Amino acid sequence: MRVAIAGGSGFIGSALTKALLDRKDEVWIISRSGPKERQPSGMRHVTWEELEKTPVLLDGMDAIVNLAGETINQRWSAAAKRRVMESRISAASRIAKLVESLRHKPSVVVNASGISAYGISADGLFDESSKTAVTDFLSEVVQKWEQAADAIPAERLVKLRVGVVLDKKGGAFPLMALPYRMFGGGRIGSGKQWLSWIHLEDIVRLILFCLDNGEIRGPVNASAPDPATNDTFGRAIGKAMYRPHWFPVPAFAMRLLLGEMSTLLLDGQRAVPRKALEHGFVFHYPTLDEAMKELAGR
Repeated sequence: MRVAIAGGSGFIGSALTKALLDRKDEVWIISRSGPKERQPSGMRHVTWEELEKTPVLLDGMDAIVNLAGETINQRWSAAAKRRVMESRISAASRIAKLVESLRHKPSVVVNASGISAYGISADGLFDESSKTAVTDFLSEVVQKWEQAADAIPAERLVKLRVGVVLDKKGGAFPLMALPYRMFGGGRIGSGKQWLSWIHLEDIVRLILFCLDNGEIRGPVNASAPDPATNDTFGRAIGKAMYRPHWFPVPAFAMRLLLGEMSTLLLDGQRAVPRKALEHGFVFHYPTLDEAMKELAGR
């Protein structure tokens, strides 16, 4: 399979690239600038500028995966929020324009999205058939992101609604685990807010599953079957690391420290991956305890 990845050098993209190369697929990385070092066999780089001048470079590509977008892990100033929004809409719109121009279009496009599509909810349970809602900045981003992706004229479009991705070395987990390493872990705010999470290994496997399975299309919740409240999640970290879960952090302190970005820790939604499970996808880390054993190095 020939696969182009926008955002292929990021946290998820790097792991996906390795998985594709390991199974002998050809990978094209779409980025703003060329590579800074020699690339492995089977991997090529192409810039957005080169594609806009010569879109035929992607002609005959089997699949495109769009993971591009400004990180949300920064203080949400007005300028930062604009970059977060515009980077996602721009990448999806660019891909729509590129695919439209191709004679031989990819059979599938997987466009990253967010589990925030369902809005903030304290007690709802959401699968892919649930209605989306705009309740805050992130849910607004996801709505406009998916609207831009809907213009991509692919035979199959998968909108991957990504939860919090967990890995030992990257993403949010090292920061989430740090207070526990310092014996200062505990619930944040009420501790009742939901966290829909997925292990990095499983999201890579799920993307490959979506590429290979011609029956999957539309929204796909990229989250494990075992969403947890903040309090439960913290207790699982403490249990896996043999550390106490005892030092609560009040919500107002997080708001003072992080501003609007504190919603990442104080709010959430409970989502389940109905579509993936119905199509036979098997999670390597379906439960929080199983994931924590691996993440804590046990």
